[in-house]
Amino acid sequence: MYLRTLSLLNFKNYEEADINVSPKINCFIGENGVGKTNLLDAIHYLALCKSNFNSVDTQNIRHEEEFAVIQGQFHRKGKEEAIYCSIRKNKKKQFKRNKKDYQRLAEHIGLIPVVMISPSDYILIQGGSEERRKLMNAVISQYDRNYLENIISYNRVLTQRNKLLKESRAGINGDVLEVFEDQLVRYGVPVFEARKEFIDKLTPVFQKYYQHVSGMKESVRLSYSSQLEENDFVTLLRDSREKDRIVQFTTTGIHKDDIQMELEGYPLKKIGSQGQQKTYLVALKLAEFEFMRDTMENTPILLLDDIFDKLDAFRVKQIIQLVADNSFGQIFITDTNESRTIDILKDIPVEHSIFEISTGAVQLKQ
Repeated sequence: MYLRTLSLLNFKNYEEADINVSPKINCFIGENGVGKTNLLDAIHYLALCKSNFNSVDTQNIRHEEEFAVIQGQFHRKGKEEAIYCSIRKNKKKQFKRNKKDYQRLAEHIGLIPVVMISPSDYILIQGGSEERRKLMNAVISQYDRNYLENIISYNRVLTQRNKLLKESRAGINGDVLEVFEDQLVRYGVPVFEARKEFIDKLTPVFQKYYQHVSGMKESVRLSYSSQLEENDFVTLLRDSREKDRIVQFTTTGIHKDDIQMELEGYPLKKIGSQGQQKTYLVALKLAEFEFMRDTMENTPILLLDDIFDKLDAFRVKQIIQLVADNSFGQIFITDTNESRTIDILKDIPVEHSIFEISTGAVQLKQ
């Protein structure tokens, strides 16, 4: 599967843009702030119905405009797929597939698998557990429709239970709590099992990529942390009732899950250099790509945003050699250094296109 054309209207800093792209490697070259990343984010929007960077849809509309439109023509399973996204102020976001409206955006997730690597990924290391849970949710929901439905249902019930805990200061009927807890277990256990299976399968692939990119220089570990690992969820909820009444929110469950990231047996956040942390994240996302490719019917589109920064020449070369392999499908790369990109691509016998990006404008270079 690959993107054939991308069209933008009033999206971020683009008044209008129409681009025909290569089915293999596409490079967007330009200075910082001209809109290179916005092109990748438009593709992310068409795949996952949201921006990778800004969760408020209307903030992705060009300044002083009332609406934005993103359109993409994809080649998928030998057929053409036209995806349309419209964002309007004070109106619900609209998505269409081949001119037919989606009733629910969740129906679209997984049709166009995508993996994005960007500087914003550092929040996976520096941020809290919520960011790492979002990573698991974003990946698993692309190939497991039931997972997405369970997450939505779990969060809805969790909100209801928390509301009850906050509003019932005089005491809560145990039977009422039990109703919510049964639902949390119903939706939460399958999510826990899917996450555990995902991390178990992802870890050896991740370690393989890290060793290749780093030149076997460091040992790394990735592990899944959940209260459900050694405890029955029903028991956890029952035992935490009194504590939950006092703090007025649910203290146990899959909404507390996390991923532990280690380098040489220590937390990556504490001892990893910028280069090591970036290598870790790149390896993690490449492993995510391979996992999705082997699990889904379509090869994901790979979006590489400014990945060369803070990496030495050896690691850059190792990454490019990896992604240039046919198994990686279509790739989009942003870079500020035109000569570096050209030097890298000249030794790779793969079809590619280079686009020069100026503020809000795209021009094909070759």
